[in-house]
Amino acid sequence: MALPLAGKVAIVTGSSRGIGAAIARRLGADGANVLINYASDAAAAASVVDAINSAGAGTARAVQADVSATADTQRLLDEAFNVWGRLDILVLNAAIMGYGTLAEVTEEAYERHFNLNVKAPLFTVKAAAPLMKEGGRVVLFSTSLTRASTVPPNYLLYVSTKGAVDQMTRVLAKDLGARGITVNTVSPGPIDTDLFRAGKTEQIINFVANQHPGKRIGVPDEVSPVVAFLASAQASWVNGQNIMVNGGFAV
Repeated sequence: MALPLAGKVAIVTGSSRGIGAAIARRLGADGANVLINYASDAAAAASVVDAINSAGAGTARAVQADVSATADTQRLLDEAFNVWGRLDILVLNAAIMGYGTLAEVTEEAYERHFNLNVKAPLFTVKAAAPLMKEGGRVVLFSTSLTRASTVPPNYLLYVSTKGAVDQMTRVLAKDLGARGITVNTVSPGPIDTDLFRAGKTEQIINFVANQHPGKRIGVPDEVSPVVAFLASAQASWVNGQNIMVNGGFAV
């Protein structure tokens, strides 16, 4: 039986660890050839590449790129075409999540958040769209905090950027959908990653866990199957949607 993504080529930004790494491994297991993108941790990216290649389904290679810089984005696209000759799936996972209330917001923090969380996915899609054919898949990443009434005040910049991604998805789905390319967003709730745990005490993590009906936080492998579905042919009529993956944290 053929693997669902056999022969497809995917780029996953921010895929050396956490949710991005889980997505890359899942797409590779489903038969895709995956370009792993990392900003600085070459060893972590190499580990993901090795895991995919050793599994014997899809293949993988890693490319260092700061996707908030359009020149670096172009290198990712060039590498995918130089190696595999096509691009079918674009997963825009790379992001930063800083903390600060209104009184603490700085212009520098604003620019860092919007450059990576908004500018990067927008201009990556712009560069990639002409290269993608009918049946192409674009998956963006937002957060369940855009819907949660419990959003803390110090998530101001992060949630603002993800609100922009939510609206970007709606419009791009209309634009690229005319060419048979779907655009959807996945919005995880709290997921047990290094990014989530950074700066949090165990007491805070336990408090967040208790806000879920299951009294725990999610793990990356509970997000990656949703992305794999959206990347597949079975999701051909799913377009412009924001899919919450949060275990009931926000409904």
